[in-house]
Amino acid sequence: MNVLEVQNLKKEFNGTEIIKDISFEVKEGETLVILGPSGTGKSTILRCINNLEKVDGGNIIVNGSSMIKEYKNSKPIYNNKEILNKINLEIGMVFQDFNLFPHLTIKENIIKPLKYVLKKGKEESEEIAKKALEKMGLIDKIDSYPCELSGGQKQRAGIARSLAINPRIICMDEPTSSLDPELVGEVLKAIKQLASERKTMVIVTHEIKFAEEVADSAIFIADGKIVEEGKPEDIIRNPKEQRTKEFLKRYI
Repeated sequence: MNVLEVQNLKKEFNGTEIIKDISFEVKEGETLVILGPSGTGKSTILRCINNLEKVDGGNIIVNGSSMIKEYKNSKPIYNNKEILNKINLEIGMVFQDFNLFPHLTIKENIIKPLKYVLKKGKEESEEIAKKALEKMGLIDKIDSYPCELSGGQKQRAGIARSLAINPRIICMDEPTSSLDPELVGEVLKAIKQLASERKTMVIVTHEIKFAEEVADSAIFIADGKIVEEGKPEDIIRNPKEQRTKEFLKRYI
């Protein structure tokens, strides 16, 4: 079953088309990695899926619910608030710069959306937060503030916050790009654990070896278009397109 369908997605900024007619699907339990040069629209795709950016064309369907209701005069009309809220709750987002509230403890960062978005009680929210932090190996940091954590710990806290809302899909936008090299491994290990548990994930990354190990499928994007797609080992080890080969030369 497809949990996510991106159909003919288009996005413009200041009249320049950044994403040009991109389509892909993700089945439940799959991990899809999105590869490609910087500035080619990879993060924008995730932001459109998370409804942080409005699309200019195409549609996004999450667990059977459509973001776009119809088109009028070639302009997308988004679905009603109830459906969009339902979609938003199906998707968790892990940002490259963590996006933790600095004035809240790690536990409070996780509890906040549980109480105010999902309307869960205090005790239930605290129990969910504890389980999520245990999963990420951070239970000893439950009462710490973000400034007291390393970059790797902050990112694992961000993943814990995403897991706590129990989304159908977790999107990760270059989750290791803001980390010192020695901290990358601990975050990749946590993500690999989620993949082994068959959590549905869409990950933008430049970690090529990790992508090959963790992903079920991969797409390579350049200049706002899908250049190549398929099994990660095929794209990474035996790319067919010259643009893909040029990109991978830097990493392999």
